[in-house]
Amino acid sequence: MRFGPLPLAEAEGAVAAHSVRLEGGTIKKGTRLTAADIARLAAAGIAEVVAARMEPGDVAEDAAARRLADAVAGANVRPDTAFTGRANLYAATSGVLRISDAALDAFNAVDEAITLATLRDFSAVAAGNMVGTVKIIPYAVPGALVEAAAAAAQGVIAIAPFRLKRVAVLSTLLPGLADKVVAKTLAVTRARLAIAGAEVIAHRTLPHAAAPLAVALTDAVAAGAELVIVFGASAIADRNDVIPTGLVAAGGEVQRLGMPVDPGNLLMLGRLGAVPVLGAPGCARSPKENGFDFILHRLLAGLAVSARDIARLGAGGLLQDIAARPHPRAESDEAEDGFAAVILAAGRSSRMGEGINKLLAEVGGRPVIRRVAEAALASRARPVIVVTGHERGRVEAALAGLDVIFVHNPDHATGMASSLRAGIAAVPETVAGALVVLGDMPLLAPGLLDRLMAAYAPVSGRLIAAPVEGGQRGHPVLWSRRFFAELAALEGDVGARAILAANAELVAEVPVAAEEGAFLDVDTPRLLAEAREAAAKGERQLRTAPAEGA
Repeated sequence: MRFGPLPLAEAEGAVAAHSVRLEGGTIKKGTRLTAADIARLAAAGIAEVVAARMEPGDVAEDAAARRLADAVAGANVRPDTAFTGRANLYAATSGVLRISDAALDAFNAVDEAITLATLRDFSAVAAGNMVGTVKIIPYAVPGALVEAAAAAAQGVIAIAPFRLKRVAVLSTLLPGLADKVVAKTLAVTRARLAIAGAEVIAHRTLPHAAAPLAVALTDAVAAGAELVIVFGASAIADRNDVIPTGLVAAGGEVQRLGMPVDPGNLLMLGRLGAVPVLGAPGCARSPKENGFDFILHRLLAGLAVSARDIARLGAGGLLQDIAARPHPRAESDEAEDGFAAVILAAGRSSRMGEGINKLLAEVGGRPVIRRVAEAALASRARPVIVVTGHERGRVEAALAGLDVIFVHNPDHATGMASSLRAGIAAVPETVAGALVVLGDMPLLAPGLLDRLMAAYAPVSGRLIAAPVEGGQRGHPVLWSRRFFAELAALEGDVGARAILAANAELVAEVPVAAEEGAFLDVDTPRLLAEAREAAAKGERQLRTAPAEGA
């Protein structure tokens, strides 16, 4: 192909390389110039035009693109009509994309004028998704190059259809793992399986111990599960841990524990007979893409996954920033930047009865919300941020004279997540994180907030701190600002339990006493009465206690 300026006398039949604006209309780039086009150019005083002229043996860009798209399309891949030198390739069925790296490299090495770009090998795709595109750079290429590229990459792109449809999910339990976390994990898993047309045929909860897990695995396979996923209440730390031990006790084998994908390191791959068994890492409780997806999709497509396959995932395995990974901005165990307190005070008190705002109810002669704000102010947390919503004016009036920052949430009716999002957004960038405090906990002790802040130890991997009593977690919860994006992404009337569960190894558990108020929120009239009684009892004890030194 010849490319460059052509006198008008030689330009008929050539392809215009650039658009030319003329009175009465534009001759667009890519137009094959006709005698009428030449006459218009001449009338405009133009003597030459930059154009491409095909030579013997050349193949026009669209014909070349379609020829090569046909050549590279393998099983279950559909090439589309070529346009402006481009032919896109689409998945004809849902499945896992397979790319031959060697063939793709050979195709793109034929000539710089011929290119093929694809999605990542082993990508999960739905029917109709674009999976690749052939692009011819110039307006035409020699036919010999087209045939060389076609020969180099026959069937380079293919789709392995999803085959496994019946999945069993097992959830082991320990004290402190909330039912909401298990329910959300199941919902997230069902959503993950949707692209494959697979379904959860059974979900079973059981103690976090090897013996009951072995029985549950055997039962799941006997019931026809083609894949079993185990969500452990505690992360798998060793081949002798509960989940690997339970699989071996059932007669299965552990093929690989751990993978060079982050997040997703703590995945276990095993088999029980012919049925794959996945020990899910904590990040699999989140809908965000992680290493669990890489292996799950391959298995659902019936593709073999070996320990070596997993070991080779390191290049590209660093998927996203995670909380436990060191940040460029150094942090110390001293948390010199301090913490904010975010008090959630936007709810409608729907469980209290008609017309009652629990935050304004008095406990010990002061409104509930004022007691909570005063507790936060008596701690080292600064600033203290109060998120308002329902009856904003009355809540602000109840806090008159206190050194707090008000943030209004106009979307408070959508649930707690929107208030959390509003509060987190107001936290200064200069602080290390925030204590998320519920506004309806009138017995909250200032000392508890200080102890939660003291438990923060990023160098030791303690990026969250939560009060714990008898295996149950209470409030408030301290969060490193590394989790702010995840907290802000929550939707609906939910808290952050799923994020806690997915990052269990990063939680510092702070033992608390009952009188520190970490478990009593006044959601109902009965709980409000309990709070009033406890406050009165505490005040009586203060009045009757002997003076110091007596």
